[in-house]
Amino acid sequence: MKKTIKLMAGVGAISVMMASAAFADHTVKVGVIAPFSGPFAIWGKQFKEAVEVYVAQNGETAGGHTVEFIYKDSGGPNPSGTKSLAQELIIGEKVDYLGGLVFTPNALSVASLIDEAQIPTVIFNAATSSIVLQSEYFVRTSFSLWQVSVPMAEWAWEQGIKTVVISVTDYGPGNDAQVAFTTAFEALGGEVLDAIGMPLSTTDFAPFMQRIKDQSPDAVFAFLPAGPPTFAFVKSYNENGMKDAGITFLGTGETDETTLEALGDAAIGLTTAYHYSAAHVSDLNQAFTSKLDEMFPGSVANLASVGAYDGAHILYQMIAAVGSDRTKAVDVVRGYEWESPRGPVSLDPDTRHITQNVYIRRVAKDENGNLINEEFQTIEAVPDLGLL
Repeated sequence: MKKTIKLMAGVGAISVMMASAAFADHTVKVGVIAPFSGPFAIWGKQFKEAVEVYVAQNGETAGGHTVEFIYKDSGGPNPSGTKSLAQELIIGEKVDYLGGLVFTPNALSVASLIDEAQIPTVIFNAATSSIVLQSEYFVRTSFSLWQVSVPMAEWAWEQGIKTVVISVTDYGPGNDAQVAFTTAFEALGGEVLDAIGMPLSTTDFAPFMQRIKDQSPDAVFAFLPAGPPTFAFVKSYNENGMKDAGITFLGTGETDETTLEALGDAAIGLTTAYHYSAAHVSDLNQAFTSKLDEMFPGSVANLASVGAYDGAHILYQMIAAVGSDRTKAVDVVRGYEWESPRGPVSLDPDTRHITQNVYIRRVAKDENGNLINEEFQTIEAVPDLGLL
């Protein structure tokens, strides 16, 4: 019988079943889908730890409702598997909300399902601009590549950089980064000499570095998903003498905090434009990172952490206001403003995407000799420029 219900659930059965369960008790369930195994398992780890920090700081209830988080392992870029997990959470676990979603294809795969089931879904990462347009039930607390790539292009031009080679992972966010940087840079008068698309699974970047080096640009602009690829790319940039060749490194999240120390002193001076640094100076960020270290010794905060932490905050706001009455939940947070560990943020009332500061950062050492992404310039209240 259970199998029959699952097969029927593609159309109207989900909505009927969930409506009957909506007010069963005061426990509101949130399903979080992320990689907890494989090469991208760091994402699931960062998500879960940040959510647990938020719960430790804010309690297990929101508006009188106990909030229960249920975690499912997507294993990596896996659209069909992710859709199956979402259906399992909605039908089997009877979740009221969804969260997580690292990769664009995974997020897109659940759009029609959450529409049918009317399940508000808070995206902790997946950063292609167009995702939020695929369902009115999507809310995003991470960033988009347009949001950080345009400020990087404008800053590069201001520094006298005239020629660039773009090197990005060849999937949705990488394509967004390429188009965004190119559009802004060329509008200012800059020249993009080459645009290189690299397979998502690539970890050997020596051939790409040689191709870049042969064209002698002023800079290389890169985008890769956080994890093993970003570490390997930056390591290859250093090992292939790109800095000595006068090719400035420009990036977004490539100097990720989880691999920064492993890059070593060769990373000092690398410049990125991003929405968060674990070294961001504020009382709230200090409280967040201190609690993270207390609860999970050795862990460091990064983009995944802040996306999940703020994602939990938005989930709590919706749950506190409407509990399991999911059809009204997204309207509660349209235009909502709050203070995040990253700084002041808000949710655009139309796109449901986060508006936030973008920081120009360079890798430096703090007073204890640890490598950090040091923010030295702020572009305030940047929306998703890819949706304008």
